[in-house]
Amino acid sequence: MREEVTRQRLDLLIEELARDAPGRGTFRVYFVGGGTAVYAGWRDSSIDVDLYSKDPAVFRNIQKIKERLAMNIEFARPEDFVPSLKGSANRHMFIKEVGRISFYHYDPYAQILSKIVRGFQRDVDDAREFIRREMVDPEKLRTLVAAIPDAAYARYPNLSRAGVESAVESFLIF
Repeated sequence: MREEVTRQRLDLLIEELARDAPGRGTFRVYFVGGGTAVYAGWRDSSIDVDLYSKDPAVFRNIQKIKERLAMNIEFARPEDFVPSLKGSANRHMFIKEVGRISFYHYDPYAQILSKIVRGFQRDVDDAREFIRREMVDPEKLRTLVAAIPDAAYARYPNLSRAGVESAVESFLIF
């Protein structure tokens, strides 16, 4: 049985990942979704934690870590569900460095877009917190979404420019 993910348990995960990191190099690990919501403090817990890293070697022992911590861990990032936003790589928010791993919140603009498009109530609540905590500026979000190239939607057959822009605008005027 997996336990809910709390801030304290996220700190344990950080320590475990740092301890098990490969012996050479440095790494970046990104919290996405519920991990960001819990670590940033607007949710007490999440049923899982979504992680991303460009270097999968940092997750070489993730199955053992999941078992030791009794934690649901998934690999996901917003671009798995919605088109990427220009400049996303420059908007990740630093959390801390432990050992050879630097931990970040994945680009909040990419996260909020994914949450708005998915549209579940918890996602909408999280999206509102991104704005309330000034992690996302609504006008910049509009601009970034409008700048998504039409060709980018080809990778997402369930999405259209009109649908995404409408979802964002409906969310922002609410």
